Parts: sequence; structure tokens; C-alpha cells
Amino acid sequence: MALTVRTLTLTVLLQVGALAFGSLAMAQSTPVPPRGIGATMDISEQPGREAPADDELTIDPAYRRQPVYFRTTEAPGTIIISTNDRFLYLVEGNNRAIRYGIGVGRDGFTWQGLVNVSRKAEWPDWTPPAEMIQRQPYLPRFMAGGPGNPMGARALYLGQTVYRIHGTNQPDTIGYAVSSGCFRLVNSEVIDLYSRVPVGAKVIVRQAVSL
Repeated sequence: MALTVRTLTLTVLLQVGALAFGSLAMAQSTPVPPRGIGATMDISEQPGREAPADDELTIDPAYRRQPVYFRTTEAPGTIIISTNDRFLYLVEGNNRAIRYGIGVGRDGFTWQGLVNVSRKAEWPDWTPPAEMIQRQPYLPRFMAGGPGNPMGARALYLGQTVYRIHGTNQPDTIGYAVSSGCFRLVNSEVIDLYSRVPVGAKVIVRQAVSL
């Protein structure tokens, strides 16, 4: 009888051990998605909090910030935006520029012209202009700056227009025509651009740029 009980106990222990080992092996073999792709992050509304740098991972590599050959007679520090190509160029001189991928205005909201950066803001508040409210009456009349704000981490205001170069909490929109005329970059890249561009910088908006 005692032998039977010991045998039964040993059998149960072996089964439990096998289940535990199987669970551990399954956990070790389950692939973990890389940060920024399929991963989620709980970010509360905190104006001034830095954006995660890995938002660049969610965009096409062609639209990531990179140095490029760029032939122009414009002075270093000039911003040239190619709406058709979905690129923003920051001129460095000697036929070089830093190229950023951007989201641009959708059909009916594209424009071109010459303006200057009239103001800069970190984690800007968002007050939709009256014409936008008229088209989309469900929009909030005011939203404080922060990671949940569609203006993103930084904004460069363009002259006296309602348009801006700003960040976005929707990095998957980079490379597309989605906005009401503003130009959006992923937050990590608009932070980089913001640090390089002073108030007063020249901004040229074109439909296409010839390299």
C-alpha cells in the first residue's frame, strides 16, 4: 500500500514538473515584438514630457531623417518643403541638406509660397482655426499641449498663416496627404528640426523640388 502511494505521489510530481517545464519553454519560444512595432505605451497627458524616440521605427525607412545631396542656391538654414515628394529639406550648404519625411495637406489643402518661422513652441496647445471648426464641428475648441495633442512635441509657426510644421502622435501618416495644410513629422524628428531652426528662418513651400 505504502509503495503504491509513493508511486502515485512520484507520478503526480513528474506531471507537475513536466507542465512547469512546458510552460517555461513556451514562454521562452514566444517571439517578443520589437519596441515601436506592435508595442503599446501608456502615456498620460503630461505637457513637457519627452516623446519616445522609437516612433521613427513605425515609418518607411525612406522617410527617416538622413543627410542627402541637395543642389540649391538658398542659404544654409533655409527650409524647403516639397509637397509632392513628401519631404522637408533643411539646407546645410555645399550642396548638402538634412531630409525629413513629412505628412502634407490632403487634396484641396495644398499650397505653396514663401514664409518665415514666426514663432516656435514646445508641446504646443492646439486651437483649431474657425474654418476648420466649420468643416469639422466635432473638434475641440482647445486642447492643452501634451503627448495626446495632434500638434505633437514641437511646432514651428509659418508667418501669419494658420499653417505649421509640427509633430504628430500618428507616425503612420508620414508620407501621406492627410492634413489641412500643415506639415507633420514624427515627434523625435520635429524635436531635432526644432533644435536646428531659429525664429525668422526662411521657409519655401513648393509642389516639387529638383535635386
